[in-house]
Amino acid sequence: MQSYDFIVVGSGSAGSVVAERLSASGRFSVLVLEAGGTDRRFYVQMPLGYGKTFFDPAVNWNYKTEPDPGLAGNADHWPRGKIIGGSSSINAMVWIRGQREDYDAWAAAGNPGWGYDDLLPLFKAIEHNEAGADEWRGVGGPLHVTDCSRSVHPLTARYLQAAQQAGLPLNPDFNGASQEGVGIYQISTRNGRRMSAARAFLRPAMKRKNVRVETHALATKILFEGSRAVGVEYIRNGRTMTARAGREIVLCAGSVNTPQLLQLSGVGPADLLQSLGIPVVHDNNNVGANLQDHLGINYTFKGKVPTLNQLLRPWWGKLYVGMQYVLLRSGPLSLSMNNAGGFFRTDPALSRPNMQLYFQAFSTVMPKNGERPILTPDPWPGFSIGLSNCRPTSRGSITIRSKNPLDYPKIMPNAYSTDRDVAEMLAAVKFVRRIASMPAMAEIIEEEVLPGPSIASDDDVIQDFRKRSGTVYHPVSTCRMGPDPSTSVVDPRLKVHGLAGLRIVDASIFPDNISGNTNAPAIMTGAKGAAMILEDHS
Repeated sequence: MQSYDFIVVGSGSAGSVVAERLSASGRFSVLVLEAGGTDRRFYVQMPLGYGKTFFDPAVNWNYKTEPDPGLAGNADHWPRGKIIGGSSSINAMVWIRGQREDYDAWAAAGNPGWGYDDLLPLFKAIEHNEAGADEWRGVGGPLHVTDCSRSVHPLTARYLQAAQQAGLPLNPDFNGASQEGVGIYQISTRNGRRMSAARAFLRPAMKRKNVRVETHALATKILFEGSRAVGVEYIRNGRTMTARAGREIVLCAGSVNTPQLLQLSGVGPADLLQSLGIPVVHDNNNVGANLQDHLGINYTFKGKVPTLNQLLRPWWGKLYVGMQYVLLRSGPLSLSMNNAGGFFRTDPALSRPNMQLYFQAFSTVMPKNGERPILTPDPWPGFSIGLSNCRPTSRGSITIRSKNPLDYPKIMPNAYSTDRDVAEMLAAVKFVRRIASMPAMAEIIEEEVLPGPSIASDDDVIQDFRKRSGTVYHPVSTCRMGPDPSTSVVDPRLKVHGLAGLRIVDASIFPDNISGNTNAPAIMTGAKGAAMILEDHS
């Protein structure tokens, strides 16, 4: 029996921060259990390499949802990081915090300390922003944020101009005074390499003698003495092993694996657990419930001018950008596929943006089997304008299928299950077409390829976005935070209701989703959670 002060389950966006902060003083011993392996892989470190990791079982859980009526019966592919750094090692690296109102709503729901003004100092302390420090931005932190304004494809300027012609303001910083408008995304990279949570936090912590990281270690059960969590059972190299925590067990396994592990351990809906022969430690119907996610869709156009397709598709282009990356750590391979984007309101009466935009200077209408075709785009000049909803009202669930920890859980997103979400997306895709119709874009568009001009009526547009929409990889809220145990899983200090010695520190605790990409908020949650743990054990 191994014994540590803290056991951290999961080395992802939040877990990497938690491990670093809990070990920094040298007072506490920390064991980190990671189901995946090393992040020292070329396609992980190369920013645009996430096209190769999108289906790679060596670094990716490759989850699949249940067939979803809201998505025309499609079973959506859900990549999640199974690797040191978690999903921050395979994501698109866009660095977005969300809106002030998101966090203020968390605090107003009975979660003191989680308002925007409380969290802004944490966000600033996390980052070293290449654009410099100001009222909202930080420098000197461990996570480098790159200003891509001088590196994006020239077609990006036309997109920004067209969006302004459609009525959106130009916004130089979506994490600044206001989120609304269009602009160039900042990304979590440094010197042309991905800046994952592992690179920023866990790798430095691993140099300390009081930190042990076990890879290929799948946590299978939390061990309890009465209502107190005291240890973790896990499988490594085919052997079942046990580790004991003298102070706390901290679950940082993410919005899929954290509720799965809780349910396997007897914490969750009693009816479900009893039906599977799992002894109930603590009955809580919210474990795995309240699943929220952002849904996205691309509108793709054939251009009259060259796009990245003409560079990334031919062998000589691949050779050129490969040499550019290897020798100079620059060029398309050093960036995200999303050069620019924005936030807008589908109704002017709304008080804040409810939709997010993405601009990609290439197109992938003809995908290869088993590969996200970022590095093999279409043979003609193409580009895409994509969008996703910021605060959908549809709710889904994640539940285990059996008591076998190797069985993947049942993921039911219930996408577009409310009239509001459908109406919102209908208005949003119409606005994408409006951007494309503006002079700056229209003059270089030969045709709309997807969905195509034949998709014109509201009914046809709705049917199309049900068929073609999919996750943009932001699942949250499956162990949501709140003061009331009847509607939440953890309290505002992230302690699991009704149990001792157990906290959850990852995106599953979000009371509601964030208006934007969830990686920066997940990393912030790691910093906030670690600070509270240290306060309680000072």
